[in-house]
Amino acid sequence: MSPKIQPISPNTSRIVDILAFPRAQLLDVTGPFQVFTTTNDILARRGLPPAYEVRIVSSSDAIVATGGFVIATTPFEAAGARIDTLVISGGRGATEAGEQERLAQWVKQRALSARRVASVCTGAFILAAAGLLDGRRAVTHWEFCARLSHQFPRVTVDPRPIFIHDGPIWTSAGVTSGIDLALALVEEDLGRPIMLTVARRLVVFPKRPGDQAQFSDAVTLQAPNHSFAELHLWIDDHLTEDLSLRRLSDRAGMSERTFSRRYREETGMTPGQGVERRKVEAARQLLLDTHFPSKRIAKCCGFGSEEILRRAFLRVHGVGPKEYRERFG
Repeated sequence: MSPKIQPISPNTSRIVDILAFPRAQLLDVTGPFQVFTTTNDILARRGLPPAYEVRIVSSSDAIVATGGFVIATTPFEAAGARIDTLVISGGRGATEAGEQERLAQWVKQRALSARRVASVCTGAFILAAAGLLDGRRAVTHWEFCARLSHQFPRVTVDPRPIFIHDGPIWTSAGVTSGIDLALALVEEDLGRPIMLTVARRLVVFPKRPGDQAQFSDAVTLQAPNHSFAELHLWIDDHLTEDLSLRRLSDRAGMSERTFSRRYREETGMTPGQGVERRKVEAARQLLLDTHFPSKRIAKCCGFGSEEILRRAFLRVHGVGPKEYRERFG
């Protein structure tokens, strides 16, 4: 027997507008689009009407996305007034798009009539420019979290999760996390069984928890152009030693105050949080690559006990070490 459709009527087709713009990231547009249209396909096989009417909209009738792909779009004027969900894509052109008065006004007006609004990757900059993230918690691609926080101080930027749900606003991290976000929206509308079926059809993890961190911290904090990349490598080699603010600032050749300020500006977190992330990342690798018990992993990674490891892992990844190993190991 097919699972029962839950929160919305099976006779209701909800309009989903996905905003695109020049130099939008292609997968930010097509990823959520595919999730919603695949949901409709699955419902059709069960003799049910589509749950979503999905449109890609822009200020013109076509845009050129990353890679030179041309996407046919519905112009703003033809989009109509009724809407359920607005999804803002991200990409290299997001900042410029957010500065366009016509687009910003359209987003504001569209958001007023929508049940919920979501952004993928740097699409958060467009929502922030429209004032829709003021006083809210939000996330974007890890490379741009510090910039989003600096540019829009009224937004509480959390660089850790892959997506965040704050009231009617959803924001997600980089690129493929838009698929996770869209799956979460489908689950909210139609229930978990339908969402799981969609995820299996798309051969993706069904679904990564929103509070799972943007993997991996080794990538996030060790990019070659990262100001503290060398320090992070040193931390990785000294996880069981004294990693106090004083020692880290001495290692970086700065005063404690300057080091704390610059570290937060660069990474979006405090030095203490940065050390914790390095330790948790090391523990994560051991969970995946070894059969070490948690007690041994805690000792290897500089945690005082299994419980301290568990609490730190929960803060960073949203799940405990045991659950993480069972899910991803």
